[in-house]
Amino acid sequence: MAQSTETTDWVSRFADEVIEESERRAPGKPVVVASGLSPSGPIHLGNLREVMTPHLVADEIRRRGYQVRHLISWDDYDRYRKVPQGIAGVDEEAWKEHIGKPLTSVPAPKGSSHPNWAEHFKAAMVESLAELGVEFDGISQTAQYTSGVYREQILHAMKHRGDIDAILAQYRTKKAPAKKQQAQKPLDEAELEAAEGSGAAGEDDGSSGSAGYFPYKPYCGNCEKDLTTVTSYDDDSTELTYACTACGFSETVRLSEFNRGKLVWKVDWPMRWAYEGVVFEPSGVDHSSPGSSYQVGGQIVGIFGGKQPIGPMYAFVGISGMAKMSSSRGGVPTPADALKIMEPQLLRWLYARRRPNQSFKVAFDQEIQRLYDEWDRLDAKVADGSALPADVAAHSRAVRTAAGELPRTARPLPYRTLASVADITAGHEDQALRILSELDPEQPLTSLDEARPRYDKAEAWINTHVPAEQRTIVRDEPDAELLKSLDEASQQSLRLLLDGLAEHWSLDGLTHLVYGVPKVQAGFSADATPKELPAEIKTAQRAFFALLYHLLVGRDTGPRLPTLLLAVGQERVRALLGE
Repeated sequence: MAQSTETTDWVSRFADEVIEESERRAPGKPVVVASGLSPSGPIHLGNLREVMTPHLVADEIRRRGYQVRHLISWDDYDRYRKVPQGIAGVDEEAWKEHIGKPLTSVPAPKGSSHPNWAEHFKAAMVESLAELGVEFDGISQTAQYTSGVYREQILHAMKHRGDIDAILAQYRTKKAPAKKQQAQKPLDEAELEAAEGSGAAGEDDGSSGSAGYFPYKPYCGNCEKDLTTVTSYDDDSTELTYACTACGFSETVRLSEFNRGKLVWKVDWPMRWAYEGVVFEPSGVDHSSPGSSYQVGGQIVGIFGGKQPIGPMYAFVGISGMAKMSSSRGGVPTPADALKIMEPQLLRWLYARRRPNQSFKVAFDQEIQRLYDEWDRLDAKVADGSALPADVAAHSRAVRTAAGELPRTARPLPYRTLASVADITAGHEDQALRILSELDPEQPLTSLDEARPRYDKAEAWINTHVPAEQRTIVRDEPDAELLKSLDEASQQSLRLLLDGLAEHWSLDGLTHLVYGVPKVQAGFSADATPKELPAEIKTAQRAFFALLYHLLVGRDTGPRLPTLLLAVGQERVRALLGE
């Protein structure tokens, strides 16, 4: 089949490799890529990279006409390790009694409509993935294990436990990574928990004792916890005896009929690679150390007759503006949090434009305005054909999938303008529409729906991530004392502005006017470029802007002045500026 012309970005390069490898391993069959997510708490934006990396590669392969399966394994049969902090509807002390149970056996937070803990946190991620246009096949590991799907693999692992133990033994005496390297990871409890849930840290290799090594952990038939030790196993009859150290319960079962337990992580993951025929799966940088589950799995997978997938180590995703996050989520932003304040295209672009081994930040602070400006500039360059090939590819992956275009805002007005309007109007949609319709008199906005969903995202950002002291409150009355104290030059600058308001009443017109007043006062043309002006003009502009902010909102700074003037309205501007 024809290769994509987008050959300059990391996604296409991986797609080339994956197609070639899939044809070598399973010619003629659908290409299988995979992700794994643990619904042990809020699934955050760092975890999203686990999904977006294979999604983007799978989507490129689909664009080329191949069949692809993107599997997301929900690790909902993992043990409940600890109670995440700051989860609404969860009493930390009360939920501690569930530690050690499968995530699907832990009750959902109070007030949730979902049947258990895992389903509660999984549902939010599924909804976000749908908004992001991510097509996947979800696999519940609870369903797989409790229905006996992996029975043959479990019995095979138990039969070859000596071989598995020998592989694991090669790493048990190795030194842990230096503390300096560990410190490079984000100090994020959810990130660490996710790492543990994926077998990166703190996971037992299996039961070892006087009876030998066993790569299988039963969940207790009495208390449901995995604090169990296998005390004997017979390969011929598959009789297995275990004892629970939590409640003292013990029993003997036939493993060929028993479905209440799972392989330990370092065995479970490579078993699934082989079972599903996974060709591509990324893993976090925490898997790069000797003895990690990815490194060890590369050897164990051969016991199950499979091969290790190809795939990159991906870097962590940071957050800017995290301090402003609501504590009800424990300070860990999720994809749903990001999608409240940004369109899915922007979030997809953040993951598409950086190679997996490059870290980046998702902005919840003022940086989101700069990111949107950058995105809009790229959109314009793609439209006029001036964008670089790699940027065109990243843009394409952001705005569409193989299934088609993602829904988009009909009139994508600048995010910072929309945020300023939402800030100033404080939820009054009629006022917001009045201001936005005056931005471009030649093409006036006729309905707020034309600016949605971007307007709603900008309004949500203002309402949830801008501190109250930074919100804009327009004065009710003129600052008579300040107006009376102005020198002749300041009075002249206000007169020049007021005289030009009616003629320049649009976003572009007011931009030209407010920047031009100090130029005209200094004897230059309002159209003079920065190269034609002395450095003092910038100082004069800053002083003029500060004066306007004080007269309009009582502060040194605020939203962009052209937007602010439009928002306040001509009549009120004239009154506040002393006309």
